Amino acid sequence: MTTAQSHREFSEFYDEWRDPIRRALALAVGDITLADEAVDEAMTRAVESWDKISGYERPEGWVYRVGLNWSRGLFRKRRYEILTQLEPGMASTEGSPPDVEVIAAIGRLSARLRPIVIARYYLEWSTAEVATALDIPEGTVKSRL
Repeated sequence: MTTAQSHREFSEFYDEWRDPIRRALALAVGDITLADEAVDEAMTRAVESWDKISGYERPEGWVYRVGLNWSRGLFRKRRYEILTQLEPGMASTEGSPPDVEVIAAIGRLSARLRPIVIARYYLEWSTAEVATALDIPEGTVKSRL
């Protein structure tokens, strides 16, 4: 296959599959911004190895899996970064688990707001502690709350 033909074939694949894979990743990871990043990363990897991937029965499945794995890796990295910033005593250990209505309300929050609200009101961290744990400015925490 010529380089021009390979580029054309990938371009058609990209046009057909980028949006459906993006929507699927958004549902899987619960965050459209993360899904955008994941599909872009996966498509970049796909174009780099297109001669091989184009021969797969379902190259779109490969792209989806790569995007999902990339998202999971990013979640693990972010969780590790947050956990290494926590100090003993930052979170309250008292209290009972939230009730069903609280869980439903939290579920309706955007993925951007959810961790801030949980940290501030469920874990009872101060705005400064939330900012430190999530590595965002304290003003951002206040405005999102």
